[in-house]
Amino acid sequence: MLITWMFTLLFLGLAGYITYYSVTHQQELMSNSYNGRQQILIAKNTRGRILAADGSVLAQTILDSEGNEKREYPYQNLFSHVVGYATNGRMGVEAQANYYLIHSNAPLSQKAALDVSGEKYPGDDVYTTLDVNLQEVASKALGVYQGAVVVTEPDTGKVLAMVSKPDFNPEQIADIWDDLIQDDESSILLNRASQGLYPPGSTFKIVMALEYIRENPDTYQNYHYTCNGSITREESRIQCYHGSVHGAVDFQRSFAKSCNTSFANIGLSLNRDEFGKTLNALLFNEKLPVAFQSNISRVEVSDETIDSDMMQVSIGQGTTSITPLLLNMITCAIANQGILMKPYLIDYVQNSAENKVKTFEPDRYGKLMEENEAEALKGLMIDVVEEGTASKLKGLSYTAAGKTGSAEYGTVKGESHAWFTGFAPAEDPEVCVTVIIEGAGAGGDYAVPIAKRIFDAYFGT
Repeated sequence: MLITWMFTLLFLGLAGYITYYSVTHQQELMSNSYNGRQQILIAKNTRGRILAADGSVLAQTILDSEGNEKREYPYQNLFSHVVGYATNGRMGVEAQANYYLIHSNAPLSQKAALDVSGEKYPGDDVYTTLDVNLQEVASKALGVYQGAVVVTEPDTGKVLAMVSKPDFNPEQIADIWDDLIQDDESSILLNRASQGLYPPGSTFKIVMALEYIRENPDTYQNYHYTCNGSITREESRIQCYHGSVHGAVDFQRSFAKSCNTSFANIGLSLNRDEFGKTLNALLFNEKLPVAFQSNISRVEVSDETIDSDMMQVSIGQGTTSITPLLLNMITCAIANQGILMKPYLIDYVQNSAENKVKTFEPDRYGKLMEENEAEALKGLMIDVVEEGTASKLKGLSYTAAGKTGSAEYGTVKGESHAWFTGFAPAEDPEVCVTVIIEGAGAGGDYAVPIAKRIFDAYFGT
């Protein structure tokens, strides 16, 4: 009897878990390629449309000259990574919203009429948070460069624009598929905005500054250092960018001028175990809380980290890697008084009668930093614009705050990615912009002008 009851309870527990999992993972199970019901729905319903926030059609199903269904993307390359494709697999919003797109919540009267005529039901439409104008501006500003741009609302988490280059035309995906998957050098199908991993360079000084403020809350403003252009520990030598010598610097000037040697000095003074905890709290080394595809940013710091490695980490080099998306999220938390809102792309789902069947509200992840810490970092980022490396954003009709970066990569000395991350207006942030340009050079020279064009478009200047 004991064995019988034990196995009965195990069976009931297993059945209960399967039921719970099926309910909580309904969309994931439906979109699984092994699920035969998905093919039934595809045969019964016409795949729904994907639209921008203003109602512009980003993807829709049409009939070709032979009466076959074909997925059309009116903006072609412009939204190639973020909207994605639904042929040869799925990517982007096409993958994320597949459950809604292949279902139909059309009114019963419409379904009845379509049954009589033998036509398919219209799939539900998915409205995104994307802004066509900002996407166009960001794409044109990035131009022929490889890289990525992320534009978000810090107080809601809405993704307004997400650009990755090189791009492709999703209407041609079936024809160019073999060439794309064999192209190891350009990685065209990789969404660099959320999946690209790069050394953060001097943008990582935002994280370094946060840890220094945490460990020295009452004295960090008293910090002083004399930059001679380089610093050496354990036969490892760190130089300031382009051999600059900044002389006597305090904490604010070290950040504004992006002094590598000063931040290497700051890094050597930190409690490495505590810093490792801060990095994990900032979502390094773990999956990001987003519903779309993203990569894990990585940096390891512990009591076992040696001085030479710590100096590399302090300036965002070495083995440190970050996605533009995570850098944007950290920037948004600073702009939003330390609170991170989860980035999201889908605003609501609507049926053919224009009735909303599902709405996605802003979702708070949690507090990445205290409000006073966010305020201190905001002040430092304002100084970068007013007195430092992002001066191209100074004196405009709006105020901006940010941090530039020039991240070295590869084996050729001097090759660097250009970074910028920031927000505006500085006093009451409405929009966050993160830019990376692969192999371009200094962030202040290349990434900041791109961010300026996006800010200008957002504020209509």
